[in-house]
Amino acid sequence: MGIIRRFFAFISGSLVGIYVAQNYEVPNIKKEADNLLLQVKEIEEKYRKSNKRSGNDDKKD
Repeated sequence: MGIIRRFFAFISGSLVGIYVAQNYEVPNIKKEADNLLLQVKEIEEKYRKSNKRSGNDDKKD
């Protein structure tokens, strides 16, 4: 009986997904993820610490 339950869940989930994709405005997840990644990279570059160290500025006496 387990395989029939899993098959039924898979088929019903696929049908619901198809219905939602056709009848509602579903965003493109890949495009949204790419935009988010680009924004994160821009923020990282903006706030990244510089690797340049000048002289003895790091030492505190």
